[in-house]
Amino acid sequence: MTDSIQLNSAPPEAASALMRLAASDATVRRIAVLDLADLEDATLVPPLVAALRDDPSPEVRREAALVLSSWEQEDVVEALCAALLDADAGVREAAQQALAELKEPGSARVLRRWAARPESFARRAALRGLRELRDAAAFEPALAALADADAEVRLEAVAVLGWLKDVRAVAPLAALATADAHGAVRRAAAGALGFATVDEMNETHAGAALLHALADADWQVREEAATTLGKLRTPTARDALIHALADDYWQVRLRAARALGRLGDAHAATAVSALLAHPISNLRKEAALALGELPSAASLAPLRAALDDRDPEVRKAVRIALQQLAQRLDGRLDGRLAVWLEGGAP
Repeated sequence: MTDSIQLNSAPPEAASALMRLAASDATVRRIAVLDLADLEDATLVPPLVAALRDDPSPEVRREAALVLSSWEQEDVVEALCAALLDADAGVREAAQQALAELKEPGSARVLRRWAARPESFARRAALRGLRELRDAAAFEPALAALADADAEVRLEAVAVLGWLKDVRAVAPLAALATADAHGAVRRAAAGALGFATVDEMNETHAGAALLHALADADWQVREEAATTLGKLRTPTARDALIHALADDYWQVRLRAARALGRLGDAHAATAVSALLAHPISNLRKEAALALGELPSAASLAPLRAALDDRDPEVRKAVRIALQQLAQRLDGRLDGRLAVWLEGGAP
């Protein structure tokens, strides 16, 4: 494993570590890998690659995979990808972790090739690495992976497309958000659509897909759909989001309230105001903040009543909302509230 020429020309510290790479004790070899990495010398990368490829100990190979993430030349990326097929699960996981930490755009060329491997773990790891690199050429491999038989591969593909923000992905992601067999994939697809514009959503019917996802059997899909609809400020989502305020899961109600605040449609104020009486304080707080975004005088009375909420964070949110409404309603407030806004007692 250790080249004699390299050993003879190496500095003393490196020479010592290189010699220990040939020790019979796996623990000694593992520490030698760490010592070589600490030297941060690119000329010492080949023995680290050799350790990853050839060492009989999984612990040594795992350590070599982890330290090699500091170097991103093509032979290292290729070696890390090859380690995705290692017989030891720990080595495979370490290689996947190292690939996910790559930052050099040139690494994407190798990863794109591995995204088409027959082994599902290798495909997942390659796509995860591509996600971090935001490589435009990864669009086609990721798009193809949306049809992968492995749900985890599809999840990674969705993440790649979400980061790339390519409008060509809107329609396929919308289809996945409603039709995938796995809730986690539907949820990820609904979230990934957040990069689109309202026009793009309308042109691809993706907005309708998100509204469909808002009624998904999986509450986490509904939560993500509400979040994305709010992020996109989709006007046609108002009624569906108001309906979601009565969802069985408070997390969905919270996201729906937040989304309605982002829409800024005053017609939602009465429905959102009802949440100020909910037993969960986080939901009351979110409802108050949303009401501050809705220019409706109907919000004033319930907000004023909520000034006495038992939770200080809710009371703070109520004060913020009232101050926002004071600006949005052009000063159309009763005298008592106006005094409070100026610092007096309510």
